[in-house]
Amino acid sequence: MKIRGERECKNCGTRWSYYETGEASCPDCGSLRSVAVEDERRHHTDSPAEIDLTPHRTALADGEDILDIADSVASDCRAYLRKRGFLRGGELLPLDDTYLAVGELRAAITDYRRDARFGAEYDDPDREAAERYLLDLLQGADDGERPAPDEVPESLAPARGLAYAAAVEAYRDDEAAYLDDAPDEDARRTLGRIRDQGKRLEALEGDLPPETVESLVRACRDLYRYLNGEESALATARQRLDGLTES
Repeated sequence: MKIRGERECKNCGTRWSYYETGEASCPDCGSLRSVAVEDERRHHTDSPAEIDLTPHRTALADGEDILDIADSVASDCRAYLRKRGFLRGGELLPLDDTYLAVGELRAAITDYRRDARFGAEYDDPDREAAERYLLDLLQGADDGERPAPDEVPESLAPARGLAYAAAVEAYRDDEAAYLDDAPDEDARRTLGRIRDQGKRLEALEGDLPPETVESLVRACRDLYRYLNGEESALATARQRLDGLTES
């Protein structure tokens, strides 16, 4: 979506940036009557968003079971992800760890809750590993702390894969819009290869080794670095994608 981000309140004259606040109302008087004070429309998909998982961590410390808080955790994660994007006033943002971790937490805790509802059986070690992993995610997702690929339990690997596939798709869409304004055919072709690998991951329902999934995330970040002037990062992205094609 392209919008004019700089606004001036018709009621009190205050100027503010919609790109920074995400608010259509005047920050001083609350009026919704404003006019644009710039002519250029810019791609903008990101809104200010915060997520604080502290209440859920407190509930667990007070004796709640992880299944008791699963729905509310997933709801908070969804609310955060809905606000997030990767274009701010025409500027391309990186695919950040908080977005990835929150997306994974939403997917993993939803899957775990669903399995419990339908009576899926876990061996005790598998259940303990899954719960321990969910607790690790819950402990640090809001600060962008992501467990390493080799820490993902087998039962939750597809959840991580699908969460990252969704993140890559969202990022790819915004990066494509960015390239509409700043054309680069090499970047566009590489982005197409990222899309193909993301679709493959979706088709496999996330069921690829976490190390392989991580390579796709890193390819997205390599392309971001290239678009920000690091020429050698394009070759690195292509090498990662070559490896994914062969796996």
